[in-house]
Amino acid sequence: MELVCIMTDLDNSSTCSQQAHLLTDDTRLAVIGLGYVGLPLAVAMAQAGVQVTGIDLDERKVAAINCGHSYIPDVSNAELAQVQATGGLRATKDYSVLTDVEAIFICVPTPFDEMRAPDLQYVVAASESIARYLKAGHLVVLQSTTYPGTTEEVVQPILERNGLKAGVDFNLAFSPERIDPGNRQWTVDSTPKVVGGLTPDCTRRASALLEVIGVPVHPVSSSRVAEMTKLLENIFRSVNIALVNELALLSERMGINIWEVIRAASSKPFGFMPFYPGSGVGGHCIPVDPYYLSWKARAYDFYTKFIELAAEVNQAMPYHVADLVGQGLSQRGLPLQGARVLVLGVAFKSDIDDARNSPAERVIELMLSRGAEVSYHDPYVPTFTVGNGVFRPERLTLTSIPLTEAALADSDCVVIVTGHSSLDYGWVARNASLVVDSCNATGAVCESRSAIIRLGAPVSNASESR
Repeated sequence: MELVCIMTDLDNSSTCSQQAHLLTDDTRLAVIGLGYVGLPLAVAMAQAGVQVTGIDLDERKVAAINCGHSYIPDVSNAELAQVQATGGLRATKDYSVLTDVEAIFICVPTPFDEMRAPDLQYVVAASESIARYLKAGHLVVLQSTTYPGTTEEVVQPILERNGLKAGVDFNLAFSPERIDPGNRQWTVDSTPKVVGGLTPDCTRRASALLEVIGVPVHPVSSSRVAEMTKLLENIFRSVNIALVNELALLSERMGINIWEVIRAASSKPFGFMPFYPGSGVGGHCIPVDPYYLSWKARAYDFYTKFIELAAEVNQAMPYHVADLVGQGLSQRGLPLQGARVLVLGVAFKSDIDDARNSPAERVIELMLSRGAEVSYHDPYVPTFTVGNGVFRPERLTLTSIPLTEAALADSDCVVIVTGHSSLDYGWVARNASLVVDSCNATGAVCESRSAIIRLGAPVSNASESR
């Protein structure tokens, strides 16, 4: 059995400096938060031989895991059942199990509030629960995406309330999650990890543990650097998506097909990376991360104008899609008020069941607020809730309807928000009287009886093949 021995160079009176930290494949680990980030990490660690206890307050998740049933696509039932059968993973609501582990990962959500300020209630709650059972020698690693300084300014003070000192009595680090739901190539056990600790020893110990799952680890000088790394990765995407969204709007006015432009630009083997327009951005990172950094930047009298402008462009796209629906109906002598609108795809991206912060929510809210009757179909999302008190006074939960010829024929307009590979969009186009396509799902449809209005393309080019 391979042993990784990490010694500290801190004060000799400290617990951490008096003993070596032995990381082996028998290391006991707790993962707090068993969602899209925590469950794949827990399974990967268990597969590597680490004894993992998952902690989540959702009794349904705990029961599902202990029965070997996965509720996220990135972890199969077979994978979960295998680590269950070997005793490598179990789940519980009881935080007292932390007294029996050496390392703890925090993988809880970090949303923003209605004013788009960071909402760290889940990080705080997890940290407070850890603090009750924290002991000398523990390693705590925050993985939840957040602004630079969270590990030191929020997590560390909570963990130190009972007298133990981070970097002296226990180790503390930040290692950003890099989960891309639905991505089969780059997963938790193949994507390189970035690690930044409170001290060099914290960094080394967290790095050694993550290396157990077989991924390359890139250590950085501090937790703040690691926190900023995650934000850079996602703000890079946000800014470039905003750029191509803005060019899509311009292309519509200029009578140019932006999808053809992107294809042409992609033929350049260097200096260009394709991004694609759409009805907005969704998920747990891209719509959120820019606001985390912008909020924190104001404490330094710095205003991230470029980043915030990109977020504004992306936020405006659902309004444009709703406007395209209204324009398309108007051209056919129909008002949006009272029109029957069928939305296809409410997940935040193709071929997944994750609908967090999906632009479909705003698209549906806008059409409802303008008097349309809205239904939706998504093979991955059986129910979808809209309304946040701003665009609708109350929440409304919709249920996915079967996608049939009758459903298409009964709709005055079909709006494609998210394109899933399992749907035949040629068939959709042949059976719908009007299609508004925000993601070029119909790009390969060469012949159709229906009218297709494609975001980023002139109506005259709507039937052009992709």
